[in-house]
Amino acid sequence: MTPTTPAALSGVPVVPGVAYAPVIRPGRPPAPEDLSTPGAVAEADRPDETARFGAAATAVAERLRERAAHATGAASEVLGATAQLATDRAWLGAAEKRIGEGTPAIRATAEAVEQFVEMFTKMGGLMAERVTDLRDIRDRVVAELAGLPEPGVPVPDVPSILCAEDLAPADTAGLDPALIVGLATSLGGPTSHTAIIARQLGIPCVVAVTGLDDVDAGRLMLIDGTRGSLTVDPDTAEAVAAVARAAEAAAAMANWTGPGATADGHPVAVLANVQDGAGARAARETPAEGIGLFRTELCFLNSDTEPSVEEQARIYGEVLQAFSEHKVVVRTLDAGSDKPLKFANSPDEANPALGVRGIRVSFGNPALLDNQLAGIAAAAEQTGNAPWVMAPMIATPEEARDFAGKVRAHGLTPGVMIEVPAAALLADRILEHVDFLSIGTNDLAQYTMAADRMSAELATLTDPWQPGVLALVAMTAKAGVAVDKPVGVCGEAAADPLLACVLVGMGITSLSAAAAAVTAVGAKLSTVTLEQCRRAAEAVLGTADAAGARAAALDVLG
Repeated sequence: MTPTTPAALSGVPVVPGVAYAPVIRPGRPPAPEDLSTPGAVAEADRPDETARFGAAATAVAERLRERAAHATGAASEVLGATAQLATDRAWLGAAEKRIGEGTPAIRATAEAVEQFVEMFTKMGGLMAERVTDLRDIRDRVVAELAGLPEPGVPVPDVPSILCAEDLAPADTAGLDPALIVGLATSLGGPTSHTAIIARQLGIPCVVAVTGLDDVDAGRLMLIDGTRGSLTVDPDTAEAVAAVARAAEAAAAMANWTGPGATADGHPVAVLANVQDGAGARAARETPAEGIGLFRTELCFLNSDTEPSVEEQARIYGEVLQAFSEHKVVVRTLDAGSDKPLKFANSPDEANPALGVRGIRVSFGNPALLDNQLAGIAAAAEQTGNAPWVMAPMIATPEEARDFAGKVRAHGLTPGVMIEVPAAALLADRILEHVDFLSIGTNDLAQYTMAADRMSAELATLTDPWQPGVLALVAMTAKAGVAVDKPVGVCGEAAADPLLACVLVGMGITSLSAAAAAVTAVGAKLSTVTLEQCRRAAEAVLGTADAAGARAAALDVLG
């Protein structure tokens, strides 16, 4: 792509907003083969080489943990998970075995990581999401071994649009929204780590952009995170006008203070997703009316042993206290797959995304769920705030019935997540046993479309605007309306202001999103009537693809 040729690119829109700025790109770390010494390590030197490797891996993990401790929300979550991966004994052992056979530490690091990259790629699903994380860990460990600066995104001198093939969590979590005003990747999907963190930071973001790799650093770019469009070397006056219009709209939305309702007064609870007490306290600074998703498993990713009931009660109590006298929905452990808990004894599986995860972990370890419910009940008693409790990965009415019985035995309100298509199809029968439903659109899209949500080639299939996915959402909402029981959405779809209006038109009663998205969602709802939302939902459900669904909603809602 030459510097004089304007170009229009498109991808999957993730975070709304418009920006115009020069492109920057992350530097490419040196290839491990260029840094590794040739030949074999002498047998007498191998213990020292193994120790040098272990020290490098530990240093990388400690830096990631430190960043996680100073981050909040999704950024803290993914940094913690990456730090755990950096200390995983499987790949570390594979590297140490190679060093023990005489391979230099740098080359052993690269070979061991590539072994697991190949394994995770074949597994697909959520495990394939860890490939970018693994390669990032490889680059950081190799840099540590070689005495080079830690790889990462350069800090620009002026506000810039960051373009990359993909970004590791450690890079995305450290972005400064004042300097990185737009984000575009050629890989990834709408629920990738990059997308989730960009949404938390409020950076306009488009992923799975065809042709992005041909755009050189220094080119001027206009990015529209609402439409998923990027224009390279646009007309300057037009680009400046587009940014001004977006800024004016954003300023108007920033004045919204809640509570959630349409322009004609139809109430819609606008809630926040959190993972710990710090995240809940940050969400309290927004107009969020409560917590629609408390991801409890993220509190324990680095725990070697199951926390006691008392320890769990203390952690849950921080979130309940932050939203005292407000609604809080607690999700029980969503362990397994890409979020393994050491104390949950998750089995090695060929396809973990379809295996023992979520509520299924408790089938072989019922005490795990019983102890968690006891901890939640104790936190409720200590704080005076009784939360609603829901289970992830429910697939049948029988599973819902069994879970509801255990929750009610602790004096709590039971619900389940709708992430499995079978559960959406049987939502009316599941509602015979529970008091509410919450739709996780990330996994629902992946399972409905049979598409790995990290695959750039399939990113359009995992777009939450897919009519097939929205048809299941509408079916679930209709089941709730029929028996007057609430049905919320807590997946990333709820963070899209335009799609939020469509969901309300389907009968969704609450929307829970990253704290940074709460104001935009509530503000957009306040500008449209319930009838407009219903007309938009009807129009969207009559379309045949995601692009058509988005266009149909824009026609009705603007």
